[in-house]
Amino acid sequence: QPSRMPSKNSHGTSRSVGYPGEHVDGNLLIRNSAMVVADNIVEGDLRVIAGKIASVAPGGGLVPRDDELVIDGEGLHLLPGAIDPHVHFREPGQPEKEDLESGSRAAAAGGVTAFLDMPNNIPNATNHATLEAKIALADQKAVTHHGFFVGATKDNVSDLQRVEGMDGVCGIKIFMGSSTGDLLVHEQKHLEDIFANTGGIIATHAEDEARLQQRIAEFGNRTDITSHAECRDVECAFLATKRAAALANDHDHRLHIVHLTSGVEANWLHKNKGDLITTEVCTQHLTFDQDDVEERGVRVLMNPPIRYTEDKETLWKRLKDGTIDCIVTDHAPHTLEAKSVGYPKAPAGMPGVETSLPLMLTHAMNKKCSVTDVVRWMCAGPAKVYGMQNKGSLIEGYDGDLALVDLQTRRTITDTDTWTRVGWTPYDGMELTGWPMYTIVDGKLVHKREAGGPLRGIPVASPGSVGRALEFA
Repeated sequence: QPSRMPSKNSHGTSRSVGYPGEHVDGNLLIRNSAMVVADNIVEGDLRVIAGKIASVAPGGGLVPRDDELVIDGEGLHLLPGAIDPHVHFREPGQPEKEDLESGSRAAAAGGVTAFLDMPNNIPNATNHATLEAKIALADQKAVTHHGFFVGATKDNVSDLQRVEGMDGVCGIKIFMGSSTGDLLVHEQKHLEDIFANTGGIIATHAEDEARLQQRIAEFGNRTDITSHAECRDVECAFLATKRAAALANDHDHRLHIVHLTSGVEANWLHKNKGDLITTEVCTQHLTFDQDDVEERGVRVLMNPPIRYTEDKETLWKRLKDGTIDCIVTDHAPHTLEAKSVGYPKAPAGMPGVETSLPLMLTHAMNKKCSVTDVVRWMCAGPAKVYGMQNKGSLIEGYDGDLALVDLQTRRTITDTDTWTRVGWTPYDGMELTGWPMYTIVDGKLVHKREAGGPLRGIPVASPGSVGRALEFA
């Protein structure tokens, strides 16, 4: 039986927490941390009651209560839980790569307290029944909040209409260019039908299918992975981005362009995106370039590709000026065995949900951006894009989704430190900081690390005990 007597230790709780479910009431006090509040970092205390932030107290002074878990946050930074609005957790259909429990567990280990999952499953999530089944599975297995995209096909507009406004459904996903999976909508009449006759937000994978097929035929004899960015070139992406933007403007429809990769697209959107259009960038496109592709090979193979240094620097510029609205991972795990066949037959995609927040906080500590920038891009940004109420900020009345991170200690991640079921990371061998010592969902501890303990950390919440289907405005 855990003791309720305080016994303070470095980065420790004042009482131990059992696994699973010792701390079930969502009452929590975090003391003496550096809190990211709006665009400032202030020392103080934060209290959560029944899963909601009840008090944000710069300067501290909150008195512990008998009915709450107390965490000493001295030396740590308290952030809102990160939100990853672009993951592929592979359930149903390919649980050997990832299921909703392992993906959610990986998210929690990385300080991510909510995810939005893509529809290219087996079967694809293209109607009410398949979405209902996914939400039910997540309710049973996840340890974070969860939402799901419905996949567009050339003839399922009535299905898209039926799930509009359904709890747990965040928007429509259109694959305008073929990628991993078999969802593809690229003919103009079908795209017009979807944009004209649906509501909510449409998220597009923007690559031009006609140019893509032409380029794949042209580059079919190349086996060097550096040719991937030449094959799926900037023009392929730019054509589709302009086409999607025109559809959004013609039909007055909210559009979100996923995983922006090129400086050309980012600069065009800077001048042309307007109020209807938002966009995102992946952590890997802010971190890797052509040199990393040569060094890391098929581990960093993805669609659209990792591009060039100038693209990476322009993406950073457009992220900082607000053209790009949020940061995501496109967490898309494949086994190393499947990857080992080499380019071009290796599947495209890489895991990343458990490293995204430490990776971006490492960029911040390396002076590429600020800690408050990271919170704006990974917490408040996704919440705003998708209309998630009461999430993404440390504000009284908001949900008690929190990450208490250590920005003082740098640790090298290896494949064996991961929670993803495929058991590897494209960042293997990289030294990162900002590891979450505590991840909290609705005021309940779901994952923790101990100072000097294994980097992988310790799961606290049992599957399905924490987290819920998200609602979207």
